[in-house]
Amino acid sequence: MSSSNKFSIRHHWFWLGMTGVFLVSLALRFWGLERFNTLVFDEVYYAKFANNYLTQTRFFDGHPPLSKYIIAVGMWIGDRLFRSDEMNGLSGSLRSPWSYRWLNALTGSFIPLVVGAIAYQLSYRRSYALIAAIFAAADGLFLVESRYALNNVYLVIFGLLGQYFFLLALANQSARRWLTLALAGIFFGASVAIKWNGLWFLLGVYFIWGFAWILQIVNNKLFKNKTKDNPSIIPDDLSPLIPKIPLQNLTQLNLIHISINLAIIPFLFYSVIWIPHLKLNPEFGFWEVQKKILTYHKGVGDGPKVHPYCSRWYTWLLMLRPVAYFYQTAQNATETVPNLPPLPVGTAKVIYDVHAMGNPILWWLSTAAILLLLLLVTQRFLTKKSWKYTPSASTWIALYLVFNWLANVLPWVRVTRCTFLYHYMGACVFAALALAWIVDRWLFSPTPEFRAIAITIIVAILLAFIFWMPIYLGLPLSSEAYNWRMPRFNGRYVPFWLRQWLPNWV
Repeated sequence: MSSSNKFSIRHHWFWLGMTGVFLVSLALRFWGLERFNTLVFDEVYYAKFANNYLTQTRFFDGHPPLSKYIIAVGMWIGDRLFRSDEMNGLSGSLRSPWSYRWLNALTGSFIPLVVGAIAYQLSYRRSYALIAAIFAAADGLFLVESRYALNNVYLVIFGLLGQYFFLLALANQSARRWLTLALAGIFFGASVAIKWNGLWFLLGVYFIWGFAWILQIVNNKLFKNKTKDNPSIIPDDLSPLIPKIPLQNLTQLNLIHISINLAIIPFLFYSVIWIPHLKLNPEFGFWEVQKKILTYHKGVGDGPKVHPYCSRWYTWLLMLRPVAYFYQTAQNATETVPNLPPLPVGTAKVIYDVHAMGNPILWWLSTAAILLLLLLVTQRFLTKKSWKYTPSASTWIALYLVFNWLANVLPWVRVTRCTFLYHYMGACVFAALALAWIVDRWLFSPTPEFRAIAITIIVAILLAFIFWMPIYLGLPLSSEAYNWRMPRFNGRYVPFWLRQWLPNWV
């Protein structure tokens, strides 16, 4: 295999591109971070809970405590670094919005780099890594979540770091393998310590590792029973663009590797994280508080009566119901927001809206890409003949993306409580990685039409990101400009059965 295939873009261009992605991500997350001097959406919980740790105030929370510890650390540092005229006491203590948002913004800025690192570790292709990082940076949902004191960016980045170190462990041997596996276990435990659905990142690893062992057992059985008509187990017929990759070493990990590093270590980390919270709230022990959290979530209902932005898992794939985090109107863009009371309907000339929504073009194409990969790998392994082949590197990448996407989607199928679009954040990373993989293959295809399609997709995603930027950042919009960006199909002339499959973004 030629080095031009392995290194599809030059080293210096790759690092220049990744640096640019990071700087743009950083600038967008920190720009105007204190523009809305209030608590936005679930900041009313997380900023207050974080402040409770600083003031030693007892409280109950329906999620594990790690994200609130991190926000509290950000507050403690921010109170000493940031001095501003914009202050409020809504978190329980007087402080600038910068102090409870800056660490989230910084953390979210690194997510595109981690996504790019995973893409590179999957394929050893710099072009794939850079495209994946660009797509992650152009997702509005991650931008919005990073700009407020919320917890989903921590869940995602810890889960992705767990995935990255797992892939790194597959590429290493002996002591380095154990070390990187242990680090993977710690990060997986940290993701679960943000929210329980952080466990889905670890579930994806179990899926791909278990499948690799099943495939090897089947192949060994076929090899032992080989005849002249079935001489050997041979590589599959996908023409790979890449050399041997870490995923092809999955069966080098045995049950001891997995049980110690990816079961015991995550559980120990999760348990230890609770110690400060339990000291502050000693009325419940470790297991008692887990039962209390479970009871709390079982008691949350579903539907518009619980929350107007509840959405079921299957609507996430097409982003049918994003979540409004902030909405305010004003007569002009110079008026203070959000200190003005809401204006009467029809009198507002300027709309400030922050919606937790992805980049529509990226979102829809990513869904198509991951479903395409799901269809291809399913078709390949539904036939008995396919089990006679050792998967190529390309097939292993497709399997990794599909299994991790399914691991982050399927558990929500049976969840009956109110769920939101941001619960899809873990899954949408792997869908976007699937799209980036396909685009990378097309970008370096010898067929001009495929190259043109790949460039068109990248440009369309970036243009869509710019077009919806005012909704991500809460920039002032006229009613007309707002309606162009935020369609809704909930009028009386649209039947209910059809409305639930049409975008309702307002």
